[in-house]
Amino acid sequence: MDIERKMELITREPTVEVITLEDLRELLETKERPIAYNGFEPSGPVHLGTGLICVYKVKDLLKAGVKVKVFLATYHAWINNKLGGDLSRIRLAALHFKHAWRSLGISEDSVEYVCADELYDDVEYWRKVLLIARELSITRAKRTLEIAGRKEFEAKKVADLMYTPMQVADIFHLGVDICQLGSDQRKANVIARELGLKLGYWKPVCVHHHLLQGLAPPPVWPIPNERKGEIFSSIKMSKSKPYTAIYIYDSPEEIRAKLRKAFCPPKEVEYNPVLDITRYIIFREKDRLEVKLSAKLGGKVKEYLSYRELEEDYRKGLIHPLDLKEAVAETLIEILEPVRRYFSSNKEALKTLEFIKGVEITR
Repeated sequence: MDIERKMELITREPTVEVITLEDLRELLETKERPIAYNGFEPSGPVHLGTGLICVYKVKDLLKAGVKVKVFLATYHAWINNKLGGDLSRIRLAALHFKHAWRSLGISEDSVEYVCADELYDDVEYWRKVLLIARELSITRAKRTLEIAGRKEFEAKKVADLMYTPMQVADIFHLGVDICQLGSDQRKANVIARELGLKLGYWKPVCVHHHLLQGLAPPPVWPIPNERKGEIFSSIKMSKSKPYTAIYIYDSPEEIRAKLRKAFCPPKEVEYNPVLDITRYIIFREKDRLEVKLSAKLGGKVKEYLSYRELEEDYRKGLIHPLDLKEAVAETLIEILEPVRRYFSSNKEALKTLEFIKGVEITR
């Protein structure tokens, strides 16, 4: 495969940023099989973002000939006091995560799963943590807490400030060339780029993907221009806010009910979670979407062959929000059918899902 095709795969949606395109090209030209990673706190159910969106990017990387490591950050979840800070429960959540990705088409032999429990037995890893911590001020460590889903003022324990040095150390200890994470992890990845050469390592490429919007309305609507960045970071789909999320194993009835209630203002295409799902999931999976228009809008079934075409009609008021919701719900139900079938037929997977459904999810 030529370099241009590899670049196209790695930069295609849901990628929203590459730091930098020049560095990515040089990496692909000089290394036959670069290593990419994404990391996850195993602590709850898998929604469309940590499921489909992340899996799409992993599949792109694999097609481009990149080796992918999936880091199951059990100790990061423990620091964050997920699942009551019980490591045995967090490890079970990690097993559940593996099953979730298998159900989405990521076979066990296509990626390398690395658990923090194994990585952190190595004293050399902790030397890296200390090297990185020596370069970070307390102020900057607090500013990076977004990567743990927290605000600066929420740093109450010394362990909270260890989160970022550990995440950056993960990158170098795993030999990562490409940090492929959500855009909310940008601050940690930038630190890795800044410190890599200084500490005798390398400067990893950062490939950040889109964060799927949650189904709930923003805290302020319309969103003032000066608050767009702040508010967008708070409205991503989150397992700790179940009312904002569609889980990959939700039943058809649950998917329909959640989408019926979803925020979907007429003619508004920005900060519209139903359009977000349409753009990043429906048109990733399908080459068309059929929308049955309401009687007031003609009552016909209209076929859309691109997201842009659909977005433009929605902006003009030619699609009613409920019509869009129904079309997206039925298509999403079809897309997720293999996931429901996998969990219903795999005893171990079903056991982990029953566990996950029974735990209290905290932020």
